[in-house]
Amino acid sequence: MELTFYIAAAVAILSTIMVITRFNLIHALLYLVVSFMAVAVVFFTLGAPFMAALEVIIYAGAIVVLIIFVIMMLNLTQEDVQREKEWLRPSVWVGPAILSAVLLAELVYVFMAGDTVQAGAVVAVDAKVVGLALFGPYVLGVQLSGILLMAGIVGAYHLGRQKKKVIHRFLQERSAAS
Repeated sequence: MELTFYIAAAVAILSTIMVITRFNLIHALLYLVVSFMAVAVVFFTLGAPFMAALEVIIYAGAIVVLIIFVIMMLNLTQEDVQREKEWLRPSVWVGPAILSAVLLAELVYVFMAGDTVQAGAVVAVDAKVVGLALFGPYVLGVQLSGILLMAGIVGAYHLGRQKKKVIHRFLQERSAAS
């Protein structure tokens, strides 16, 4: 179990570094998903399966889908579409696939080995307790994070819309000059 923790931590660090150093947003997003999955494995090996599940559902699921929707709202040009076709080559997705395979092998090993964390270390958390905590003393944090996400979406839409107006105005001026 300790070896699994260290391998998952190394994958998380490596994939996070790849997220930071990628210039292409889609490549960074793929590595971000791998990073979230590696952190989920770390949580699982530390005896926090609920946190591991939340990591996968909330971050690797919802947040990544939100980022993809924002990318879609920015209206890709024809040049971006051509570049996107080049991303389908195996050389682009080999890195994230290898890191994901390492994480999958770790999870299979953990489940097959049957190693469990000591019974005293695992604390069962009821969903009702989590809901009461989030919408009790932490309701301000939940609301602020929702407002922050909404502001990001509105800002991305506004930037994409302005880009479209500028291109449209440029094409009109160019056709009028001809």
